[in-house]
This record gives sequence, C-alpha cells and structure tokens, in this order.
Amino acid sequence: MNSLAARRRHPAAIVVILMLGLLATGGLYVLLSPKTAQAAVATADDVNQGKKLFLANCATCHGLKAQGTNDAPSLVGVGAASVDFQVGTGRMPLAGPNVQAHQSPKLKYSESEIRDLAAYIASLGPGPAIPEESELTGGNQAKGGELFRVNCAMCHNFTGAGGALTRGKFAPALDDVSGKHIYEAMVTGPQSMPVFNNTNIDKQGKADIIAYLQGLDENKNPGGITLGRIGPVSEGLFAWTFGIGLLIGFAVWLGRKAA
Repeated sequence: MNSLAARRRHPAAIVVILMLGLLATGGLYVLLSPKTAQAAVATADDVNQGKKLFLANCATCHGLKAQGTNDAPSLVGVGAASVDFQVGTGRMPLAGPNVQAHQSPKLKYSESEIRDLAAYIASLGPGPAIPEESELTGGNQAKGGELFRVNCAMCHNFTGAGGALTRGKFAPALDDVSGKHIYEAMVTGPQSMPVFNNTNIDKQGKADIIAYLQGLDENKNPGGITLGRIGPVSEGLFAWTFGIGLLIGFAVWLGRKAA
C-alpha cells in the first residue's frame, strides 16, 4: 500500500493522467464527429492533383504560383469556396474577355477536379471554406426574406430576378441556384458583390436567405407575363398605356369627323 501511495504522489503522475485524458477525449471526438466534417478535409494527394490542374489550365492567367498577373487577380487567400463557386458555376475558366464572367451550364471540370483545385488554392493561404450541408439547411424563409430585402434586393431585385448595374455589369438572377453556391457567393463576394462575413450576416442568417430563395423557386408565378414575379402587371400596363390611348385617339378622330 505504501508503494502504491508513493506512486500516486509522484510528480509525473498528474502529467500521465492529463495525457491519458487528452488522448481519450481526442479519440472520442474522432469517433463521434460527423462524417461530413471528416470528408471535408483535403488530403495531400488532393492538393497535388489540384496543383497539376492549376498549372495546366489556370497558371497562364493567374501566374505559376497563383500570385496574379495583369490579366487575372491573385488567388492566394481567396479560399476553397471561391474556387468552388467560380469553377462550379461555369464562370471559370473565363470564356473570353468581358466586363463580367457569365454563368455557364457546361462545366469544364468534374466535381472531383473542382475539389482538387479548391484544395490546392486553399493550401496557398487561409480563406473561406466550402460550406457543409448543415450550414445550408434549417433556415427560416420569413427572416430570410427580411435579410434579403435589406441586403440584396437593391441589386438582385426583391424576388432574386437580377438587375443591371453600372458599366455593363449586372447582378445575376438567383433562381435555381444551389444553396451551396449562394452561400459561397455571400462569403467570397464575386464580381461586384460585397462580402457578407459572419459579422454582417451570421451563419443562421445565410441559411435563412437560402431558404427564402429556395422558397421562391418552389412558388409558381401567379400567371401572365410577369413583372417581378408579382402577377400579370405587364398586361395591365399595356392595357392602360396603349389600350386607353387608342380609345382616346379613336374618340378624337370621331369628334373631328362629326365636326
């Protein structure tokens, strides 16, 4: 008993106990952590494959070390989310010199290649990461509508229909855009769009905005040739402007003929 008590009082005993506790905590975290979080970690092979793709297809404009050139900006520190958005929406590689990159349904790279490119760019400097599925769901449409009207409607229209900006630029329509790409656009600020970090709009707020836009996609137009997705306003405008104008003209013509 005296020998066991002496060991317990040994100065190294508390260090051993702390190390065992840390190891146990770390092991439980790895076992119980969500699989999505584990899958999001890029491997060294992903980074190497992404570097090969970058040197073969992107370095001409962005530079051999992604430092940027006169033709394209630096990609150091833009994060994986920026690459996933730009390449995943077909905006990059750029089809040709233009004021603004246009979305294209034809993607040059597969999903795995986009992940590799994103992993390589992320390895060059800290930046926004590709969001997990849990960050894109659970939003409140009503709150999202309020946030969207305050922060986004002045450019994208309150229904997400898009709109023209200065010098040939434009805010694209947001219908049928995936929640992941909406989130990535908010945290990276592509084109003329400002960056909405967690200080401006927190993660829950971003999920709310995504829910609002997805709700708009699910709702059908009230009918007719819509103006801002609020119903057949254009037909009424046409009737009042041209129809009544035609009637007035016809009445004036009859009055002159009778005179």
